[in-house]
Amino acid sequence: MVGLSDSAVHAISGAAGGCIAMAVTYPLVNLSTRSQVEAKTKKESTRAAALKVIQRDGIAGLYDGLSSSLVGIAVTNGAHAASPRSFEEARALVLRSRNKSKGALSMAESILVSAFAGAATSILSNPIWVVNTRQTVRTTVSPDAASGSTKKVVEKRRGIIQTVLDILSTDGPAAFFHGLGPALILVSNPILQFTLFEQLKNLIIRRRAMRLTKGASIPPLTDLDFFLLGAVTKLFATSVTYPYLTVKARMQAGNAEGKSYASAFDGLRKIVAQEGVRGLYKGIGPKLTQSVATAALLFLAKEKIYIATRKVRSLLPPRFLFRLKHPDTVLFLQALVKTVVKAAA
Repeated sequence: MVGLSDSAVHAISGAAGGCIAMAVTYPLVNLSTRSQVEAKTKKESTRAAALKVIQRDGIAGLYDGLSSSLVGIAVTNGAHAASPRSFEEARALVLRSRNKSKGALSMAESILVSAFAGAATSILSNPIWVVNTRQTVRTTVSPDAASGSTKKVVEKRRGIIQTVLDILSTDGPAAFFHGLGPALILVSNPILQFTLFEQLKNLIIRRRAMRLTKGASIPPLTDLDFFLLGAVTKLFATSVTYPYLTVKARMQAGNAEGKSYASAFDGLRKIVAQEGVRGLYKGIGPKLTQSVATAALLFLAKEKIYIATRKVRSLLPPRFLFRLKHPDTVLFLQALVKTVVKAAA
């Protein structure tokens, strides 16, 4: 029997872990988005916000938008699945500009190429995240909004198709690209995290090397080291870029505040003028909690899910295993892991 490769097993187990983490922590994503969009509400604790949603919409209200978020993961994954070839083409272009046919990109060049890939993915996936935001907040501007009113009414829960049709009928096709400006700026989030991660990792290695006796080898970083580094750097990157998440959510929600923002920077300026700097960080508590919880869940469940996946592969027919072992499929599954984990975080 043709065996399923370890790369594919890791990819499948990683995707499963990411989906589990997403489902478990999605209420925190929901609360964060609601808080970002509701500009006029007073600051409240995560617990109070959750109770308010439950009283109004029931437990299911905390999962509004989950279905479209999973579609968003699939769309983003489709873009990442093509990224290996796109990355190689971009790499070849950069090397040709340096009159070289082979070699490695510098860190700056790698970051630049990754940023272009991230921007392309943001453009492709933006429409589904607009749908996700509308499903999550489930609010619409009242008919007298044109006269200056910012009163909102709660919509009935709608599916993805109905939400798409509603957006087309009320705001037109251009609405699917609302919030694209801040979304492109948010491409810097993983770049910030990666840069800080590498700096802290090198610092830890240097510090540990100083404590060793002469000639002793430096021990590799442990899984716990990588978990802590990932959590700290994710918190930093999210805190720095969070104001743009707030602007993006408001622009995608389609309410009066978001429609008044001419650009990402105009949104920042108006939020600060009307709500103070604190307004830029509405909902950051649930978001940071969700990021750390996701990292912890993936860290704790990774090995158990991997073992379970290995057991499942023994039950699959040989032809299915052969197809999963195909290099293109393995690349796709590896991209799925990265995308699901990123979306969950």
